[in-house]
Amino acid sequence: MGQPEIVLGVGGGIAAYKACELLRLFTESGHAVRVVPTASALRFVGAPTWAALSGRPVTTEVWDEVDEVPHVRIGRRADLVVIAPATADLLARAATGRADDLLTNVLLTTRAPVVLAPAMHTEMWEHPATRDNVATLRRRGAVVIEPAVGRLTGADTGKGRLPDPAAIFEVARRVLARGQAAAEPDLAGRRVVISAGGTREAIDPVRYLGNNSSGKQGYALARTAQARGAEVVLVAANTALPDPAGVDIRRVTSAEELRLAMHTAAKGADAVVMAAAVADFRPSQRAQQKIKKRDGVEPDPIALVRNPDVLAELATARPAGQVVVGFAAETENVLAGGQAKLARKGCDLLVVNQVGDGIAFGTDQNEAVILAADGTTTPVPLGPKEALADLLWDAVARRWADD
Repeated sequence: MGQPEIVLGVGGGIAAYKACELLRLFTESGHAVRVVPTASALRFVGAPTWAALSGRPVTTEVWDEVDEVPHVRIGRRADLVVIAPATADLLARAATGRADDLLTNVLLTTRAPVVLAPAMHTEMWEHPATRDNVATLRRRGAVVIEPAVGRLTGADTGKGRLPDPAAIFEVARRVLARGQAAAEPDLAGRRVVISAGGTREAIDPVRYLGNNSSGKQGYALARTAQARGAEVVLVAANTALPDPAGVDIRRVTSAEELRLAMHTAAKGADAVVMAAAVADFRPSQRAQQKIKKRDGVEPDPIALVRNPDVLAELATARPAGQVVVGFAAETENVLAGGQAKLARKGCDLLVVNQVGDGIAFGTDQNEAVILAADGTTTPVPLGPKEALADLLWDAVARRWADD
């Protein structure tokens, strides 16, 4: 079996230079890449650069290599088409089925999954015409990544910045891993809310009670959901991970902050996934100044009070059709503990796994069992956290289908 064949389409925006880094990520990870720039893109980055970085000829016109019918051949051979940057003009031409250059011809002939990473000024992104074009493309099965917020050209800032190439690569990697199943993203039109990381409960201005959760599983859930077409809100508690492309991230610190953010984001969501490790207790009082060590004097005990049960609250408050998923990290009697927690919390699905001694927390792999309220169980063998995430979204999608 040969290398996966990727078509990298490059639109005519200043962010075209960032596509060079995306191309490098693809080639260094073993993908064969054919770069198809628009005529405008070549004003920013020339064809020799694309050819040197990809190690392959760069076709820019329908009239190049006419005997090989490039406008059909390139699209047919592709396993994935990624367009970065996708300008407002390119989105409009793709949405209306134009075929006025090689890249739009490729989009019409390919049957591979398509990922578009828009980049433009905020006013252009927010214009109703662009929003309609994006909605059309998503409805047809394309994965359109939400632009990042940040510095644009000149002194302008706002939403419209091309996401980091590494983040685009992660979306493309997940779409490619799903193969032809990703050609029609099964979570398209769904809005999902995910919590990730671990909360911190302040003892004084410099100390806190916390846990070892890195947020990697929650971020994997966000990446896979976005790659499958969902609109994703990620409530991140004290994480230090790269932002997933196209994901609405809301940062929190404490359990109470997470609780408020989750209840707010859950309104109108199709699924809510509580992957964060939320502190069960917090200090009853937070010292206003740093608690200092005094020679010969033992510190006062720290009294704890119980935090609200966010998962149980979300399960109780969920509207009809919303799927609520919880996570249970256990150190012993894993399956029994998970089944008891599923019944106690009242959620639809619960992912239970063993943690501690280098297992699960902070690693790139996970092993778990997905428990359902109807009594079914789905074992998830040890593997990448993205694999567990995909199996969980499969289970969520089945719940929607059954409603």
